[in-house]
Amino acid sequence: MTGPSLAGVLGRKAGTADGFARYSDALKQSGLVWDKRNLDAWLENPAALVPGNAMTFPGIADARTRADLVAYIEAVSTGRVKVPDRGLPNLKESDAASRVTSIRFCGDTYRLTTADRKAHVFWEFNLRFKTDGSAAGPAAGQPVLIGTGMQGDRAAVVFARPEEISAFIQRRCP
Repeated sequence: MTGPSLAGVLGRKAGTADGFARYSDALKQSGLVWDKRNLDAWLENPAALVPGNAMTFPGIADARTRADLVAYIEAVSTGRVKVPDRGLPNLKESDAASRVTSIRFCGDTYRLTTADRKAHVFWEFNLRFKTDGSAAGPAAGQPVLIGTGMQGDRAAVVFARPEEISAFIQRRCP
């Protein structure tokens, strides 16, 4: 979910997936074309195959595991296997419990109110502000609260555009 889909990657030049602009210069300039050999080498050690790339993945040492993954990528790329749709949720369809109506900040605490009129309190270090300008992102001016695991103490608020973030947050103590 942080990179482009690997469906259709076989035969494609590295760093060229349509709609993905976050490739490192090293990968874009590598001249690699994704074939089984290059995929295996990448999966084994991305840093060794393309020094200076931005991939944080350390690699897979086990040759059988890599071979299985390359076989799956080949099956998906050739259409023998359908890729499950695991895209991000459509935030425009969020319910009242997720739509944020106000955000107040005081000390080290954010207090959010959602459209169902419930209050949510987060320590500033546990709340992230993100943007999603895609067609599935939230409507302008209607940020969405998304839990990010743990025990309900961490979350993200997703806005439609970066400039909405500062305008939406009020510095006000109860």
